[in-house]
Amino acid sequence: MANRGPAYGLSREVQQKIDRQYDPELEQILIQWIVAQCGPEVGQPQPGKDEFQKWLKDGTVLCKLINSLYAKGQGPVAKIQASTMAFKQMEQISQFLQAAERYGILATDIFQTVDLWEGKNMACVQRTLMNLGGLAVAKGTEYFAGDPNWFPKKSQENRRAFSDDKLKEGQSVIGLQMGTNRGASQAGMTGYGMPRQIL
Repeated sequence: MANRGPAYGLSREVQQKIDRQYDPELEQILIQWIVAQCGPEVGQPQPGKDEFQKWLKDGTVLCKLINSLYAKGQGPVAKIQASTMAFKQMEQISQFLQAAERYGILATDIFQTVDLWEGKNMACVQRTLMNLGGLAVAKGTEYFAGDPNWFPKKSQENRRAFSDDKLKEGQSVIGLQMGTNRGASQAGMTGYGMPRQIL
């Protein structure tokens, strides 16, 4: 983690709110998947947010993960090397993020490099990895390893093809959102300006 002093006041409250979003059960699912996907050589961290962050911090595990979702030798990250230098670690994390976006993860679902490297928002890191796993399951390629039930199922497109006749038929129907005039009549109404007849 970076050399930052403790947060006070509003900054501390915001950080505590972010920290509460972190899910230890999800952490275990993600570790199981990463080890199943990359193989036992990536190791396995001790339980806990800090250990999970240290395991992913240098970016090598993440780069191996994204490469394992492609055919051998076709991974998007060409050079993966462990380094103790901060800028090299951050560069590898950003390579993973770019590769994840090319794989199909939305830019809004991707964490920032500092979220992982400084450990500021590990819940966002978890969400990105969950989206990556869910997308890998949805693509249904043979490169996915692990249990598909670990990830929420992505919705699939369900295109409908209507004939021209059916489309024209739909244009003449008034949708109920517009309201209805059935049952409405002016029976019993008096003309405007006439006094009401009270008997």
